[in-house]
Amino acid sequence: MLNGPFELKPCPQSCGHECGANLPDCPTYRTLPGEFQTKCGENLHLLRYMHALPLEEIGMPNYHATLSRGMKGTKNINLIYPTSGETFVHILANPEDIRDYYIPVEPSVAEELDDKLDEIETGIAESVEELEGIRDEKERVEAILDLMDRMVTVAGSNPQPNGNGKSKDNGKPKRKRKKKKGGIAVTSVQYEGLRYLLRRKLQGMGILEPFLADIYIEDISMPGLGNIFVEHNVFGGLKAVIGFEAHEELDKFVIQLAENIKHPVTFRDPVVDATLPDGSRINIVYGTDVSKRGSNFTIRKFAPTPMSVIELIQLGTLSYEMAAYLSLIIQEQMNLFVSGETASGKTTLMNAIATFITPDSKVVSIEDTPEVQVPHPNWIRGVTRGSSKGTDASEVSMFDLLKAALRQRPNIIIIGEIRGAEGAIAFQAMQTGHACMSTFHAASVTKLIQRMTGDPINVPRSYVDNLNVVVIAQGVRLPTGQSARRVTSISEIVGYDSIANSFSFIEVFTWSPFDDTHFFKGLNNSYLLEEKIAPKRGIPREKKSQIYSQIRQRAEVLKRLHEQKITNFYDVYGILSKAYREGYFR
Repeated sequence: MLNGPFELKPCPQSCGHECGANLPDCPTYRTLPGEFQTKCGENLHLLRYMHALPLEEIGMPNYHATLSRGMKGTKNINLIYPTSGETFVHILANPEDIRDYYIPVEPSVAEELDDKLDEIETGIAESVEELEGIRDEKERVEAILDLMDRMVTVAGSNPQPNGNGKSKDNGKPKRKRKKKKGGIAVTSVQYEGLRYLLRRKLQGMGILEPFLADIYIEDISMPGLGNIFVEHNVFGGLKAVIGFEAHEELDKFVIQLAENIKHPVTFRDPVVDATLPDGSRINIVYGTDVSKRGSNFTIRKFAPTPMSVIELIQLGTLSYEMAAYLSLIIQEQMNLFVSGETASGKTTLMNAIATFITPDSKVVSIEDTPEVQVPHPNWIRGVTRGSSKGTDASEVSMFDLLKAALRQRPNIIIIGEIRGAEGAIAFQAMQTGHACMSTFHAASVTKLIQRMTGDPINVPRSYVDNLNVVVIAQGVRLPTGQSARRVTSISEIVGYDSIANSFSFIEVFTWSPFDDTHFFKGLNNSYLLEEKIAPKRGIPREKKSQIYSQIRQRAEVLKRLHEQKITNFYDVYGILSKAYREGYFR
């Protein structure tokens, strides 16, 4: 650990490291509550970690199989939860800092394995000829682990704590671990730790593996020497007990990290932007000459399942009425931008409201880094390509992809983010009848128009009113003092006055920072609903107020989904698709 809350000590229990051989005799094991006790019996490294904790100082951690948003703001937090891999995570209060501790509990935790790992790696290097001809990565890793097996002698055998000979993973009988005949003596806990470290080094991302396996982490940041920091979607900003104390160590790790993702960094090219195999975005800056605190990296995690609009409503990001309004706007193929500052939740919101695109639509998305996630089967996903040194591959820009998209007859074009010349093309596409959605960096409608019409985007001012709706997303401070993400306004662009050289827009929804509520300011006063959408839906001018009943009806459908606990992104899309077919979202 680096700058952690305590030092893990050797196991003080009389049962020793191998208490798993006789769990009922372990004093620590006997004190654990039900599910936590079961998990420790199935994962001896977790029990070993509990042995090493100063429980008399910090108290017994609570075990949670899953986390909920309601845990946010927990005082004096002390809990453990599992990740999607072999690790667990211990969140512990830090009385000396606003950031609590994030402690990965890996199979190698609380064990001194460096010397044994070095010895094993030396032995593998001496037997490297046995690996010749193995091209498949998984087969190669298993061959290396088999080499390790021949080098070690394991004391005892794997315990079967539940007494039925079943493994924790698949219910099949566990393979009994035979005592190895090698010269490196290890305990069973050390053996599993060594296998984990080898596999992590060969297949994973090294010390970052437990962070990437944690579905609750949104952002991983190494700002230089010191601790790694993470942004947790339940507990907010946390300080990990893992980090680097020397520039040489950090530089070596960053170089290996860049090589693993096939985007090497050098003194000449010290900055890398890339995508990890799971879709997460990574930025690496190498060397103290461009980063005075040392090499640094930031990873924005990719969520395999996006947050749904129901989950965002549950979090208070927007209201049922706002979601209902956006569903009608999107269904009628109005052009929409989600705008805000960095980390305000723009892409998360755009992914969530993409479920409102009619299910029979053809969708084309264009991005430089793949973040947009659309549930529709007829989805063309375009990603830019940079020029590659030493190859014949030419650069493919956002501009190129957008021009190609116009020939693909999409019902809607989603642009990951407008930054440059593609903005002008997007507005030309709007003029030709192609519906567009995009994200944009601007904190207000006024600033959005200023940036859009200035360098380097240079959209003609007379084109701007092709954009119908601007959703502003922001990171805010709630009345409770907690930080959160909120849709602070939804505005309709009404038009451009060429004589006054000014734009008019109507704010139809706004957020109140005083009581954390959203207000439908545009009720019975929406330009788009009354002048654009109502006529398209056959509502006569004298009855145009009927359009607001459709907002109420849609809001009620979304509310029922929430009440029925249908919150998964793809489940919500499935229900909404059915609602479209049956006329509830007609």
